[in-house]
Amino acid sequence: MFEAAEVGSALDKATYKRELPALRSELLQVQRDIAASRLGPLVIVGGVEGVGKGEVMNTLLAWMDARGVEAHAFGDPTGEEEERPPYWRFWRALPSSGKMAILLGSWYTDPIVDRAFDRVDDIAFEREMRRIRDFERMLNFECKKARKDPEKRWFISKRTLKFAKRYDEFRAVSETCLRLTSTGVAPWHIVEAQEERYRNYTVAATLVRGLREALDEAETRQVQHEAAEREVVFPDPPKVNVIQQLDLAVRLSREEYTRKLNRNQGRMARLARELHASEHSMILVFEGPDAAGKGGTIRRLTAAMDARYYRVRSVAAPTDEEAGHPYLWRFWRDLPRHGHVTIYDRSWYGRVLVERIEGFATRDDWQRAYAEINEFEAQLSEFGTIVLKFWLAISPEEQLSRFEDRQTTPYKQHKLTREDWRNRKKWDAYETAACDMIERTSTDRAPWILIPADDKRWARVEVVRAVTNRLRQELE
Repeated sequence: MFEAAEVGSALDKATYKRELPALRSELLQVQRDIAASRLGPLVIVGGVEGVGKGEVMNTLLAWMDARGVEAHAFGDPTGEEEERPPYWRFWRALPSSGKMAILLGSWYTDPIVDRAFDRVDDIAFEREMRRIRDFERMLNFECKKARKDPEKRWFISKRTLKFAKRYDEFRAVSETCLRLTSTGVAPWHIVEAQEERYRNYTVAATLVRGLREALDEAETRQVQHEAAEREVVFPDPPKVNVIQQLDLAVRLSREEYTRKLNRNQGRMARLARELHASEHSMILVFEGPDAAGKGGTIRRLTAAMDARYYRVRSVAAPTDEEAGHPYLWRFWRDLPRHGHVTIYDRSWYGRVLVERIEGFATRDDWQRAYAEINEFEAQLSEFGTIVLKFWLAISPEEQLSRFEDRQTTPYKQHKLTREDWRNRKKWDAYETAACDMIERTSTDRAPWILIPADDKRWARVEVVRAVTNRLRQELE
């Protein structure tokens, strides 16, 4: 694969000086076009140490408008990065719509190095390449165009001496990497790097060509998107489904509630202290109909936690900044560090619930999201993050009763909006979407726990008990 590029290509000084002004002008123009688009191009500069990656990045930055491009160089993980899943630092570097990012080092680095030094076998390496391929496909679907420009002509320096000793291994592993991850949406471009002028000019020219292709594709995609049928059609919920099978009549007396809640909160407080001293973190997700009791249940959980080590995130419509990134971006950036807990009052499941119901996501978007969410949660679990997801289920009659209570109680009126009444009319559609979500995203490591919540006391005790049991399972 690399032999085709290793032919001694060069660019003489006169030609370089003559052609460069036009190339730089075109590069700046394509930047302006990107700024006016919904694209957020991602450029990965890869290759073995000493090949000139830093020089390529510096050259591109010198030739481009600094206001529209970000540069990120990834070395060894910082202490903060080591306390999150490996992809956390890369998600934080993704550019927003209209901007570009150039990455020196990427999600390819560790898998290639680990395989070259025999730290992982072929099966583990290929599994990681498939994960990368799926990740880049998701970025492309989310209007992010990945354009990878590795340089493949390697030099020996003091810093890279131990890598150079494994030249053959790196070459073989790199060829496997390119073969497994070069796709139509994120192709590799092999650039010979022996001669500096040729290397820099070719990378910039390839970048301009790739960005032009991305802009043309985005324009075509937008036309197709606007012409696509957006009508949302839902079948009635199955007469027998996991939500309707719940016994909503279960109740706890006030005395039982107080006794059981206090006992379970005490156990949870002890386990939460153990969690803080461990290399685990925990994410709790709460979904359910409006007025299902998510906020009150969360407060009973946090009463048993040290406020220094948890955060509650109430998820609403994305901000402009969040809307300019893939939908999972705002959740990746808030992942808890070791010993900490993040609690989501609504979550990334909005893509397959409200966005599906209200037509904010196309059919392709929300259907693809099931696999993307499962992969996200798999990475969390592999890293040691405890993930629990709760669906609080109530009946339409109980919801109406709570709405009326909110309407007539002054200090609760802020909880009730026109949207709540409007969503109530789509009860069956939301139940259908929820059943699909539970079926497709409940896994052994990140299960959905369905809680009957017509009685708030019952629901609160059951949630605290479930969290306590999971902490005991993971920590004791």
